[in-house]
Amino acid sequence: MTLIFLSPADARAAIDAGARLIDIRGADEHARERIPGAVNVPLDRIGDLPCDGRPVVFHCKSGMRTAASTAQLGAAAGDVSAYILGGGIEAWRQAGHPIVVDRSQPLDIMRQVQMIAGALVLTGILLGLFVAPGFLGLSAFVGAGLMFAGVTGWCGMANLLRLMPWNRRAMASSIRS
Repeated sequence: MTLIFLSPADARAAIDAGARLIDIRGADEHARERIPGAVNVPLDRIGDLPCDGRPVVFHCKSGMRTAASTAQLGAAAGDVSAYILGGGIEAWRQAGHPIVVDRSQPLDIMRQVQMIAGALVLTGILLGLFVAPGFLGLSAFVGAGLMFAGVTGWCGMANLLRLMPWNRRAMASSIRS
């Protein structure tokens, strides 16, 4: 099935006409910021998408995940009409459509990984320069971990962060919504 890309205005019209809006981002991203009425079905669980005969409009943050996953999304939609919100939630916001933002929810996991990895690399370099060269190993370790995550798709730091109390709360509240 070929998915059709919709502008935010066309997506809004489809939703108003009864289409379901499916947010394929992670539960942490959805908990922090979402389009009102969007149902969160993360891409790794898209096969669990309940089919009720209504058309679906898929969205992510920028449109890149949905565009890269058209075959998987089309298969999950089954026989119903399926669309992609071009530009994702960012385009939706830029078009002036409403967004629900819950700043009490933590930042999404990947932003947390980026912040912590950057801080660890910088700390390793500074300690290596000013305290002892052995601390440069910290930067090398973090860099190797990021390379491993990029090659395999498995990020130990992200998995560890998901276990933190502030992120468990975000995941639980997203599942209930």
